[in-house]
Amino acid sequence: MAGAAAVLHGTADHAARFESKAATREPGLVKWGLIALALSFFAFFLLLPLIAVFVEAFRKGWETYFNALVDPDAVSAIKLTLLAAAISVPLNLVFGVAAAWSITKFDFRGKHFLITLIDLPFSVSPVVSGLIYVLVFGAQGWFGPWLSDNDVKVIFAVPGIVLATVFVTFPFVARELIPLMEAQGKEEEEAAVVLGARGWQVFWHVTLPNVKWGLMYGVILCNARAMGEFGAVSVVSGHIRGYTNTMPLHVEILYNEYQFAAAFAVASVLALLAIVTLVIKVWVERQAGKAATVSEDE
Repeated sequence: MAGAAAVLHGTADHAARFESKAATREPGLVKWGLIALALSFFAFFLLLPLIAVFVEAFRKGWETYFNALVDPDAVSAIKLTLLAAAISVPLNLVFGVAAAWSITKFDFRGKHFLITLIDLPFSVSPVVSGLIYVLVFGAQGWFGPWLSDNDVKVIFAVPGIVLATVFVTFPFVARELIPLMEAQGKEEEEAAVVLGARGWQVFWHVTLPNVKWGLMYGVILCNARAMGEFGAVSVVSGHIRGYTNTMPLHVEILYNEYQFAAAFAVASVLALLAIVTLVIKVWVERQAGKAATVSEDE
């Protein structure tokens, strides 16, 4: 992340130099017209829907809003969403660090194939990924008869939701760390090994401090996607109220039943989580920028 912040800092300096030259400076009308167009798109497609969510959530008053959130099905959906994120994010954290370290620090056969696999969830529809788990673990799937004989439930149960969430979120941490660790190179780790440091010592005292902001940024994005995932989870959940519905699925059910106030109330919780995630993201970016500035000064 510090490397990314340094790149952004350099890009800003380049843009300032570009703007200072008369030959490359845009007329004021063009400049402010483009800014107004961008802000209009932001207000219409992002800000207005966000405001509408909270307006509709509180349209019938605080009591209706509170009752929608303390409803047993809503509480169950919130708990399941947090549980899926609490399991998938640490798993993807471990995988992302291991994959990024392997790809950037070592040369091995199949390296490019591993990078391709990491990008797979970005190119596959979440609905398709959910169907894959149904075909593998469903009643008519590859392991379905064995799971049924041993009374193990994966599809239409919590394990299936966790698996689907892990699949759609596992690229985020790795994809944040790989470019950063490639830019940093291997010199510091090699120097630590020459000085007698062991593998875990190199990781904890050299590698991890250098990538901590990028790691936090990847975890934030991973957590945001885990809590807001709809497509893959919808396929494997079975939409069982109070058991396999996450918050996005619960919102859909309430809206389809014309319980608009309750639907927007639960949606507002997701919106608040998104805002908190955005605030943390901005803080991480600022800290990374400060770290990059300090490293440049040194």
